Amino acid sequence: IVVVAVNSTLLTINAGDYIFYTDWAWTSFVVFSVSQSTMLVVGAIYYMLFTGVPGTATYYATIMTIYTWVAKGAWFALGYPYDFIVTPVWIPSAMLLDLTYWATRRNKHAAIIIGGTLVGLSLPIFNMINLLLVRDPLEMAFKYPRPTLPPYMTPIEPQVGKFYNSPVTLGSGAGAVLSVPIAALGAKLNTW
Repeated sequence: IVVVAVNSTLLTINAGDYIFYTDWAWTSFVVFSVSQSTMLVVGAIYYMLFTGVPGTATYYATIMTIYTWVAKGAWFALGYPYDFIVTPVWIPSAMLLDLTYWATRRNKHAAIIIGGTLVGLSLPIFNMINLLLVRDPLEMAFKYPRPTLPPYMTPIEPQVGKFYNSPVTLGSGAGAVLSVPIAALGAKLNTW
């Protein structure tokens, strides 16, 4: 359950980058709304049907919100003003999804169709209000460009082609390729 929650949170946050949403607010609003609605419904339905308990979608959205507030704190530490970083509003839409699941007597198809529609209609509205409260998105985006990493955190450029002739690389590659047919052969011999 924890793995599903964390991974789907990462997917949802990255589906319509909420920092990008702040930087170019009105341009990306439609993309953000579609991707966030879809990811919320997919993750919450999966999670809810896994447990079979109405209220799980709200719990799922709460986990995502807390997780995103932690990320918001990290961006704040990098130099952005706190009221410039948007945390998407998932919880009210997830509550509608839970309500649908409960009202339709735990009918998973109704939860997907009716609940999904309610999320798709409500999430853009809640995030529109969220967006209106952000301090001058375009002006702030140019005033606070995305911070660059300090030198000690800058990734080293990969040495393309440098290790292609390495015996270690060739051996591990060959081992990876051959492991499946060898395992299959071993299983076959074992049955004989």
